[in-house]
Amino acid sequence: MKNQIHIRVPDTVIEQVRIDAGNQGKSIQEYIEKILVKHVLNNKNKKETKSLKGKKRYRFIDLFAGIGGIRLAFERAGGECVFTSEYDRFCQETYFANFNEIPDGDIRKISEKNIPDHDILVAGFPCQPFSIAGVSKKNSLGRNHGFLDKTQGTLFFDILRIINYKRPDSFLLENVKNLRAHDKGNTFKVIIDTLEKSGYSIFYKVMDGKHYTPQHRERIFIAGFNKHKYKKIDFNFPVYPDENQKLKYILESEVDDKYTLSNKLWDYLQAYSLKHKKKGNGFGYSLVNKESISRTLSARYYKDGSEILIPQDKKNPRKLTPRECARLQGFPDNFKIPVSNTQAYKQFGNSVVVPLVEDVAKTLIATLNNYECRY
Repeated sequence: MKNQIHIRVPDTVIEQVRIDAGNQGKSIQEYIEKILVKHVLNNKNKKETKSLKGKKRYRFIDLFAGIGGIRLAFERAGGECVFTSEYDRFCQETYFANFNEIPDGDIRKISEKNIPDHDILVAGFPCQPFSIAGVSKKNSLGRNHGFLDKTQGTLFFDILRIINYKRPDSFLLENVKNLRAHDKGNTFKVIIDTLEKSGYSIFYKVMDGKHYTPQHRERIFIAGFNKHKYKKIDFNFPVYPDENQKLKYILESEVDDKYTLSNKLWDYLQAYSLKHKKKGNGFGYSLVNKESISRTLSARYYKDGSEILIPQDKKNPRKLTPRECARLQGFPDNFKIPVSNTQAYKQFGNSVVVPLVEDVAKTLIATLNNYECRY
């Protein structure tokens, strides 16, 4: 439910607002609503940043860094990144363009002895071995998944060897929601039990990015605190902000026709959807409602964009642009995209909802600060 605000402004202001709103394809009400929301959020972020001054600046390492979504979130929360690892060369290119650093490569080839001391370890370790889509694909190919996946599933144990050697005060791990259910819950049990046996108090929660950006994106977050330093610690994941997310707020006003689906592709997607509906399956494309939120953006979006299609007047639907994908994940507009569209779609599809992780990071750091103050 929304409240209404009535204000008086000069006619000259109204005329300029009408022009600006028209240039963005919005009504005056939509345009003003967007400006007010953005202004309030900017002030909120400034106050939160100011409140961090004078507090301890926690050093963190960024493993499986991708394009730096988690790093961006932790830096906004007041952290200082002292080490990153990411083996994909295209992700390294985007990372360098935005942070002026090239991440170290394959974590399996990096000795824990060569990693700098840090207070917090953060890692969005590969989710394909545990995701619903990843498991289905590997099953169809007769390949192993989860911890039996020798290339990705065992990367959790690289995180573990670093934790056990460096003994950070805290850590935050991120993965797909399906991690909890994989192998009837056995995989998740192994992860939690192993972390607890390593001497950490563990807290976890599935959180949905739809409260921060107009995208339904559920991910599980696992936070740990060193029991040897924090004998008894209380940690609660952040409460969702009370904000009404709408897809229309992240759409560009002018989009190149190259993002519009060809007749051939559009006909194929419609036929494919109809075929599966007759079989009682839910597979198919998704035409989004601009007043609502989208499905989860995936790394396969570059193929046909079928999970998030934008309806157009007198045209076939279109895909999101890479910049719109960046916005859907909460990246700022000054975030540079130096790679091809194909690589950009993969990168943003594999990334995180930045403002959600930022909220979690602020809560985690505030918890550490509160404990430091008490003891």
